[in-house]
Amino acid sequence: MDLLNAIRSFIKVVEAGSIAGGARNLGLSPAAVSQNLARLETHLQVRLLTRTTRSMALTPPGSLYYERVRHIERDLAQAELAVTTPESEPQGRLCIASTSAFGRHVLAPLIPAFSARYPLLSIELVMADRKVNHAREDVDVSLRITPQLEDHLLARHIARIPFICCAAPGYLARAGLPATPEALHDHSCLVFRYPVDGRFLPWGFMRDGMRFEARFGRVLISDDIDALTQMALNDGGITRLAEFVVRPHLDAGRLVPLFEFGDSGQAYAQTEPMDIYLCLADRFALTTKVRVFMEYLQQCLGQQWCAQA
Repeated sequence: MDLLNAIRSFIKVVEAGSIAGGARNLGLSPAAVSQNLARLETHLQVRLLTRTTRSMALTPPGSLYYERVRHIERDLAQAELAVTTPESEPQGRLCIASTSAFGRHVLAPLIPAFSARYPLLSIELVMADRKVNHAREDVDVSLRITPQLEDHLLARHIARIPFICCAAPGYLARAGLPATPEALHDHSCLVFRYPVDGRFLPWGFMRDGMRFEARFGRVLISDDIDALTQMALNDGGITRLAEFVVRPHLDAGRLVPLFEFGDSGQAYAQTEPMDIYLCLADRFALTTKVRVFMEYLQQCLGQQWCAQA
């Protein structure tokens, strides 16, 4: 049996939704495609598809098998390119997934120069505050924060970015300046909620080598960091923002940083930073195009943020 052609028939049938459609895409007869499917199921000793005269559906084992083999032709082509032209310029589609705020404020400004450096690359930036599925969504690499890490992904720490608690001068004039993170319980706090599981993003602090989390009083909630920033700018309360979001507002005096130093010059509490990880589906995903993107990102971020975990 020609296993690769049998797998190709299976993939095209699933993508087309029918044996006839898959056969047209392959340039084969429906009978030949049906024979390929039957041989593949015999080889695997499992039924992949339930087929009637009017419908076709993947079985649970068929769904699992499809997820594992759906990119096999692409992977084979990439492998052939890698060994036949190892010094060739990166090319093809590069899909990068990122949290919305990091993608909007950090990646988007960096990508045009990267694209100019590698003009044969077609780059897609997907921004979502959820755990993207690399295989199902055809993602080459994702940028994630610690709560989004998954055991099956390969993760490389790429940046450590400060979080800054802050508020607008107008809010602080009205509500008073909190002396310590514990005082946040008496203030309005602008809090990020994860859109996937509904959890609040905790506000972690370090003091004397011990970690603790702030307790919130009254809260205003959003699943969008930029919305929280606008609330803070309009005297809505105290929020905690990554430096890449808040820095322009701090420099312009629109927001005021909190909990930086006490009267003795010692920090009351150090805000827990945000760690950024570059994630791959597996070691085979470290293709030339992914490698050059990772090197570019490390070079750019290393100029501003420490990349040591």
